[in-house]
Amino acid sequence: MTTDQAPQDLAQRLVEFVDALRGKGIPAGTSETVDAAAVMAALGFEDRRRLREGLASALVRRGGQRDVFDMTFDLYFPAGVGLGASATEIDAESVEDLRDLLLMAIAEGDTRMMQQLAELAVETLGNVATAGSSAGGWSAYQTLDRLNPRTLTAAAEAMRSEQRGNGQGAGQGGGQGGGSGTGGSSAGLMGGDVADSLTRDEVRRMIDLFRTMVEAEARRRTAEVRGRELVTQHAVRKTSGQIDFLSANAQQLEELRQAVQPLARKLATRLSARRRRSRRGRIDIRRTMRRAMGTGGVPMRPVHAPPHRTRPELVLLCDVSGSVAGFSGFTMLLVQALREQFSKVRVFAFVNTVDEVTDIVREGGEVRRRISEEARITKWHTSSDYGESFLDFVADHLDAVGPRTSVLVLGDARNNNQALRLEALHEIAQRSKRCFWLNPEHSGSWGLGDSVAPEYAEVVEMHECRTISQLERFISRLLPV
Repeated sequence: MTTDQAPQDLAQRLVEFVDALRGKGIPAGTSETVDAAAVMAALGFEDRRRLREGLASALVRRGGQRDVFDMTFDLYFPAGVGLGASATEIDAESVEDLRDLLLMAIAEGDTRMMQQLAELAVETLGNVATAGSSAGGWSAYQTLDRLNPRTLTAAAEAMRSEQRGNGQGAGQGGGQGGGSGTGGSSAGLMGGDVADSLTRDEVRRMIDLFRTMVEAEARRRTAEVRGRELVTQHAVRKTSGQIDFLSANAQQLEELRQAVQPLARKLATRLSARRRRSRRGRIDIRRTMRRAMGTGGVPMRPVHAPPHRTRPELVLLCDVSGSVAGFSGFTMLLVQALREQFSKVRVFAFVNTVDEVTDIVREGGEVRRRISEEARITKWHTSSDYGESFLDFVADHLDAVGPRTSVLVLGDARNNNQALRLEALHEIAQRSKRCFWLNPEHSGSWGLGDSVAPEYAEVVEMHECRTISQLERFISRLLPV
């Protein structure tokens, strides 16, 4: 990273960097940007790792954002341009040469050598530029597919084990002559198992590190060709708060599940604050005006009516079919983590018929699998049928809803061209204190295809809820307390 850039260029680079972070869900504002500028002035650019940590301390405020910050930092403050000078010194005439060098680096734990090999591998194997076109770049997928570092695992394990054995043999040889032979053999086998396990974990960790290096190098090289903004938009993943429930993969869903407890603690604090504010009750107009007679009719001191101090009850009606199951499962776990904020929480799951799953959600574990195996949520087919499910809820579980109950319906309102049964949903809404529908689809998709969201939205208040951030805003501001 060069240090002779003009101050105005560095300031512009910092502003662009903060804008990119904000676009990826890291809420860095004006004050954080000023702090980051002070960090840059204080630390300088000689030590890039120190600069990275300093900017992270100024701009990252929440957990789960550091990976996004690091990816974006590498694009806006790269270690260099083009192919690294150290990588050009490596003579690699073929893929097999690269694989042999990588095997040696992994076995020796040489991360510097691995970084140089990642740069060279992307340069030689990852170029995806097309003839006659300037719109090219470098592909981490293509690089890793051709190099296939996973196949080196067994060879690297054997090499590291051999290195360990050579280093430990002299020390172990003098101690084998004393003591029981059986006991010594047993201890040696146990120690060998542990050493082999550590070796496997170390090798896999080094290979994962190399993959990360290749991905970062491909992003950096592509940004030189296509621009940092475009690469940041498409190649840097979103923070957990911006992950779309319907498009989340297995790894992202696991990240969301890990975010349940921290998010629940934060939302519990907000709900408690809202409840404290609401304890004053509503203004009693008659008593306020009577008191105002002593101040010439000016209501200087309002009188509040006695508040209702009871906590609300909550009922969840969750569509657990298809991709919607990820959204419903996360919301069920979150609400269960917030159960102390409500006097009672009951959870019902459905595909085309309803069954109560409160106990399954309370016990935790693999909730989605247990619901599919233990709950009766389908009849003679496996497609979503909201109308039939609402009818079954009214017939079998309507006693769960009362004047203190808030009902949340979770689903995409795609009814597979079945009957809507609006009257059943209307009866549920009329019986409850409040009724909301949280839809994980973009509002622009409501009413398209087999979506009947507009029809159901005429009966209950429907909210778009595609990400954790939207769900957090709904619970913090609209959920009755």
